[in-house]
Amino acid sequence: MPNQQARNAGCDGAVERSLLMARLGTRAAALPSTHVIETMRPLPIERIAQAPAFVAGISIVRGTPTPVVDLGMLLDGEPLDAPRRLVTLRIPDGDRVVGVLVDDVIGLVTPPTSAASLPPLLADAGDRIDALAEVDGALLRVLEAGRCVPEEVWEALDSAGEQG
Repeated sequence: MPNQQARNAGCDGAVERSLLMARLGTRAAALPSTHVIETMRPLPIERIAQAPAFVAGISIVRGTPTPVVDLGMLLDGEPLDAPRRLVTLRIPDGDRVVGVLVDDVIGLVTPPTSAASLPPLLADAGDRIDALAEVDGALLRVLEAGRCVPEEVWEALDSAGEQG
């Protein structure tokens, strides 16, 4: 597992931070470890009507209804076959928590020196990706934790909580 001392150019270019690296089939992605609450086995998921395809549904995590995102669908439009881990993340702009389904958690890594912000050509495609890097010959997509769940899903969850 790579563990280079480096700066993450996709963040603010000056602060070192670790990433939680996860496997999605043959693909890899990373989440800022500062937002990771815990990893666990996937819990039962209840679908949400009208939610985007990458929102798998809602799980009750530690007594709280939590939206769950299929990271394969979010990044590539390809659902994970049988995700084995659920990673819970605290969204940076508030007290919201989201669950992210992945195949496996690889571990903590330090962003490679090659991590770079998205080039202008990919700016529209990268509304959830903070940076790109190469790790052991594979493309690593570093995700922006606060953009995993669209606002309309949060609003639907909030209104369902008010009705109940």
